[in-house]
Amino acid sequence: MSVVVRYTEQGAVGIITLDNPPINASSQTVREQLKAILDSVRAQPQGIRVLMLQGAGGSFMAGADIREFELDFIPLPDPNDIHGLLESMPVPVVAAMHGHVLGGGLEMALACHYRVAHSGTQFGLPEVKLGVLPGSGGTQRLPRLLGFPLAMELIVSGKSLPAAQALKLGLLDAEFDDDWQEQALEFCISVADKNASHPMLSRLPAVLSDKDKAGLSEKIDELPAADQGGYAMREAARCVLEAAQYDFATGLARERLAFLRCKETNESKALRHAFFAQREAARIPGLNTANLALRSISKVGVIGAGTMGTGIAMSFANAGIAVVLQDLNAQTLERAQQQIHHVYQGSVTKQRLTQAQALQRINAISLTLEDTQLADCDLIIEAVFENFDIKKAIFKRLGEVAKPTAILASNTSSLDVNVLAECSGRPADVLGMHFFSPAHIMRLLEVVRGDHTAPEVLATIMSLAKRIGKVAAVSGVCFGFIGNRMLEGYLRETEFLLLEGATPAFIDKALENFGMAMGPCRMIDMAGVDVAAKVVLEQKKAGQLGADEAYRVAVQRLFELGRHGQKSGLGYYRYEGRNAVEDPAVLEVFKALAKQHDIAQRKDITADEVVQRCLYPLIAEGYRILEEGIAYRAGDIDVVWLHGYGFPAYRGGPMFYAQTLGEQHIRAQMLELAASRGNRFAYWDVPPSLGV
Repeated sequence: MSVVVRYTEQGAVGIITLDNPPINASSQTVREQLKAILDSVRAQPQGIRVLMLQGAGGSFMAGADIREFELDFIPLPDPNDIHGLLESMPVPVVAAMHGHVLGGGLEMALACHYRVAHSGTQFGLPEVKLGVLPGSGGTQRLPRLLGFPLAMELIVSGKSLPAAQALKLGLLDAEFDDDWQEQALEFCISVADKNASHPMLSRLPAVLSDKDKAGLSEKIDELPAADQGGYAMREAARCVLEAAQYDFATGLARERLAFLRCKETNESKALRHAFFAQREAARIPGLNTANLALRSISKVGVIGAGTMGTGIAMSFANAGIAVVLQDLNAQTLERAQQQIHHVYQGSVTKQRLTQAQALQRINAISLTLEDTQLADCDLIIEAVFENFDIKKAIFKRLGEVAKPTAILASNTSSLDVNVLAECSGRPADVLGMHFFSPAHIMRLLEVVRGDHTAPEVLATIMSLAKRIGKVAAVSGVCFGFIGNRMLEGYLRETEFLLLEGATPAFIDKALENFGMAMGPCRMIDMAGVDVAAKVVLEQKKAGQLGADEAYRVAVQRLFELGRHGQKSGLGYYRYEGRNAVEDPAVLEVFKALAKQHDIAQRKDITADEVVQRCLYPLIAEGYRILEEGIAYRAGDIDVVWLHGYGFPAYRGGPMFYAQTLGEQHIRAQMLELAASRGNRFAYWDVPPSLGV
């Protein structure tokens, strides 16, 4: 067994160091070794007057080993037993913290007599983001230390606190700067002779007035419903309130039972799946990155200074990477410059950046009309609108302009990356980098591997994605890649439902009640009806639409009518500022299209029908993507939909949701829809791997 907890002494200070890389996660082995040290010190203090608990590496302790959540029991020694040992030590225990102190790490720190930290430390109890609650005393100790309203807010939201705020609120006893370890030792010596009785244990039971209790109960009522991602939040809030109703030991026992209930829910299983899927998506099967020489990326070029290109440029500037933003239109460049200033000054106003930081990011982006200014860039990303001919011409030009070691990427959302790669004359250097709008905010990056993309190019971009704070998932080449290919069936049924008589608001509400961050009609209005229509028109131009003349006619007609969405004030809705309002005129458009294409309108469409008809084709396409090897894993598909399309995290992504429903159930429902609606155009064909 490797040593993950070490004990040393420095004068009268006993120093316990947690050394379980990469994040010092609490695990059975960590707890076993920590218990052995605490038992030894308790039995033979030998002049030790204070204990200092610290972490090696980058953090004090950034949480628990989540793999233990999959077990039916808590591996011994129980975290509560360790925390009880810390509280009852005969000498004061000081948690000296740095990096991240999250989940079980903060629960352990709360059991120490004193807490000090480096000024850059972050603190939090993010368990609800995994569908559970702090299960080792967090809901019982934190309200006794910070009071109930603040403790409940931190636990239910899962938000983290910086050290300065933690000190102000009373979570910390002291905050130190760069020489924090020496200062922490001095602090330990200063408290060495103080009473070792734990200050929080003297606050039992915790006190909560009737007025405060009523106020907190109202806040609980405002949380999401238990079956809509709010189960863990509600259980956590209830446990916080119980800190005022029960003695400490009873509160701990009830908290533990609530934790065990939470981790068995579909919500928790889905959120844990999403957690692991995100990490797995960064690993490329068969690619040994240790043996690859990654290309250096210190300067990035972006072609196209529209909304997307400007957002991409800011994504790199935010990471301290120099950017050249190039466009042939001077007015477009001027608008881009104004947008860049607007975004960063807004961050200053909201105190997310200092003025100096904002200027540093603004100055990292240079603008030019000349593509020759891209010649020394290490990575060049094409981000013009979806016109295949224009993109092909750009890649032909990049093959001439870019330096030999440069990586060439397209931000296309649907077009054939292999064709663009061939146009460049250097296909090994080419791949897709599909950002999502707004690119400087949205976390997803679809990395599209071409047939000839060099392994080191793919590995370099996956590493770069992490550097710029993106969640990356790899897709093979096909129309729409992973996300937009699956979106086609979703939008197809949305449009058919509109022609059959459902309103945009009814469809959006049904899918938002399911958990989608935004319904499809609002989503297209925000992204741009013109953008969505041009994708369909490019498909039509390439002969890819098939024989159904009614396919996606709604978005094409709205585009023809100049209803381009939120930016034009008219789309699927009419806009009063940013507020979407039902527009009777657009319903007449859909009614006319229905008559033109001999589609009967009806009034019996239900919310359940909307959800099934929109989601089942999406899920089915996911299975086809796996069958074709476009995605490496089902989890990669879930990552794309969770981070790029607003699929509810508490449902785990479309592929995990399919497992929750049962593949046989989805298969049966699709066959029933095929029988009831007809299947002339194979819309309801079931993939071979679904439900077999």
